Amino acid sequence: MERSVPVRGERTARRTGWRPRPRPDGACRREGPGAGEDGGDGHGSTRPPGAFTLLPWLLLGMGAISNVIQGETPNPWVGGLGLLVFNSLYVGLVFRAFDKRAREAAATRWCLVALGVVTCALALAYGGNWLLFFPLLGLATGAVLRGRRLGQAMFGITALTGLIAGRYEGWDTLGIVYGTFVSGMVTAAILALSETVRELRDTRQELARSAVERERLRFSRDLHDLLGHTLSVIVVKSEAARRIAPRDIEAALDQVRDIESVGRQALAEIREAVTGYRRASLGQELDRARGALAAAGIEPSVRQSGPPLPPQTAALLGWVVRESVTNVLRHGGSAATCEIEVRGSAERVRLTVTDDGGGTGGGAAPADPAARVGSDPALATVTAPPGSGLTGLAERLAAAGGTLLSGPLPGRGFRVSAELPVEPAEGEAPDVTAVRADEETG
Repeated sequence: MERSVPVRGERTARRTGWRPRPRPDGACRREGPGAGEDGGDGHGSTRPPGAFTLLPWLLLGMGAISNVIQGETPNPWVGGLGLLVFNSLYVGLVFRAFDKRAREAAATRWCLVALGVVTCALALAYGGNWLLFFPLLGLATGAVLRGRRLGQAMFGITALTGLIAGRYEGWDTLGIVYGTFVSGMVTAAILALSETVRELRDTRQELARSAVERERLRFSRDLHDLLGHTLSVIVVKSEAARRIAPRDIEAALDQVRDIESVGRQALAEIREAVTGYRRASLGQELDRARGALAAAGIEPSVRQSGPPLPPQTAALLGWVVRESVTNVLRHGGSAATCEIEVRGSAERVRLTVTDDGGGTGGGAAPADPAARVGSDPALATVTAPPGSGLTGLAERLAAAGGTLLSGPLPGRGFRVSAELPVEPAEGEAPDVTAVRADEETG
């Protein structure tokens, strides 16, 4: 009977307690006795302090408890009751200090005042070891209070400690005063730092979630624009091939070859979109628009003027051309002509796509409701709900400092009008490329 012998790595793992833990990104992180909270190697990664971290400091009161048990304290029942009340208030305050809502409640403030009264009463009555409750009072104060109130409270407690302890300890009072002040301030600093670190971690996770949402939105927009346009062209060319096949087989085969070319190009564009580096080209989109409109029996008219455009601006206008022509093919009704005009200047560029069909452009509308009436005299009031394609484009253009208006023309036809600054505003860029997912997790 064969027996499996663990390899060297497995034996080491069993001996040290280390084992790899897979992460969602495929990597492994250490998990074992030395591993930190975040799965690191244990160096520089510590668990944030909690209420139980402050409980061992109650051992400072062991001297007072010993005095009560050995009968060295006058009225031991009073002393024992005082110890019970002090410890109860201290434990309650410590646990409430780590809940922000409970920490800021008025009941917590009154408990802290009661703890101070009990501490002063026990110190005045017995002195000696009972004076060590003042550092515990300072520690509870540092755990509960924040900001300016902490400084005021610690100044008062320290002064009160000096006055009461001075009756019994002489120069040793300085040690108790110093311990009270340091215990409060250091505790407050450590807890404030811990809360800041926790907030930073929450913020980092929220930023990662937001980046993932932006990436999903980017990919859904690209996929909509890519597949919507490509499938519309394929459908149009397939219908054209079906119509002309009975009378001109060669022309039908030309349409089929165009369909094959469009399909291959669509596969390449989808791969580029998945990798996050795809940029639409205005020139290529204008050429494709001519071919798609001609295949659908719509006469294209393309006019372009002005200086060369920067890549980012041209890329955004390319998306507008693609989506607008797709809407003409889908919803243009009996459109006979489609005019595409690009007019640029040194500062701004304007693109308009106008058809004379009876469609509604897929229900597209301006992203900003205020822009529906009066922004463009040629556009009628839009009452249809916005379509997902043009709505996404309007958001992209708005991020780059531009505008997108769309709507039916008076009488007949539909127009899409996009206007952009030639150079995007500083700090703003069109959402054309992906937010890299591997940057989101830090």
